[in-house]
Amino acid sequence: MTAIPVTMKAARMHEVGGQLKIEDVPVPQLGSMDVLVRVRSCGIVPNLANILAMWPTWFPHMPQPPLPAIFGLDPAGEIAAVGSQVHNLKAGDRVYVNPGRSCGTCRHCRRGDTIACRHYAFQGYFGFSHEALQTFGDYPVGGISQYVAAPASAIVALPDNMAFDQAARLGYMGTGYSALKKARVGPGDTLLVNGISGTLGISIALFGPVFGVKKILGTGRDRKLLKEIEALAPGIIETHSLDDGMPDAWARSKTPDGEGVDAFIDCNGPGTPHEPFLAGLKALRRGGVAVDIGAVMGAVSVDVHTLMDRNQRLIGSAWLTTAEGQEMADLVGNGMVSFDLLETQATPMEKVNEAISGIAQRHGGFSNFVIHP
Repeated sequence: MTAIPVTMKAARMHEVGGQLKIEDVPVPQLGSMDVLVRVRSCGIVPNLANILAMWPTWFPHMPQPPLPAIFGLDPAGEIAAVGSQVHNLKAGDRVYVNPGRSCGTCRHCRRGDTIACRHYAFQGYFGFSHEALQTFGDYPVGGISQYVAAPASAIVALPDNMAFDQAARLGYMGTGYSALKKARVGPGDTLLVNGISGTLGISIALFGPVFGVKKILGTGRDRKLLKEIEALAPGIIETHSLDDGMPDAWARSKTPDGEGVDAFIDCNGPGTPHEPFLAGLKALRRGGVAVDIGAVMGAVSVDVHTLMDRNQRLIGSAWLTTAEGQEMADLVGNGMVSFDLLETQATPMEKVNEAISGIAQRHGGFSNFVIHP
């Protein structure tokens, strides 16, 4: 077994919006139920430059790790060491590290609903309340580093046919996968997806057919991208450009007797107007389910009376569980799904600042940006 060094290279931010500096820092220490992972690939999101510069201004109630901070949301690599009470994982195992952290002992965590924990945070990214600062104290090191420590319960075992660069996309793919589960879609159902060609929407295009969905109706603006998405599942995926109008009437026309879609998942991000989201709600059938994973911002005027009368549900869904991540990896392992459509642009950690500032141009959700520590 390769000896574990005392120090490692990591990219640290010393001031909000400042350049990340490659520095020597201590290798994280392990608790008895932790694992140490040698990071081979860490995913970065297209909006990371804005997040590092503007997050404290945009969302002061959702803190980032205390500075100097090591960021990095989606690490994948091989296990280098395990804690004394970890028995079913071993050095050399290829893994993805789910960055979602909770306290592990509150009533929500003890009943398995870790995302409901008031201490919930993304290791190496941000927390969902000021109580997440406790979590950053427990796990301060993100994935843009040579090693990262994480609870054994956060580990997803990777199949041999999934590259580390592909695994570094599991978090964002998993956000869509978790939304599909919450929407309870299945054989014979019709699903409407706003923003299907983006980072989140493409996961629904990939995994929706595995759930047996009869029809996936996707919206966006770029007609060329939308046609590429249709080609992922011909006959199942149909698309509509928002330049041709809102999707509610179009979506209803694709359902029997114009009843409406069984589920609606909105993947549109914070800068998107509210109209497509509201049109998606209008497209729902009686008893239909809407799930938001794109974080459309602002006070959206929802007709709650109609939701009640039509027995509909509106759900906010954040991230994925480790169990869902393992399900996805297993689906790749057995050939039901392939991540080969991802177009990876890998950058060594020494050029992390160039990578973060240079990803404004991308091929929709097909682009996969990673750092190699």
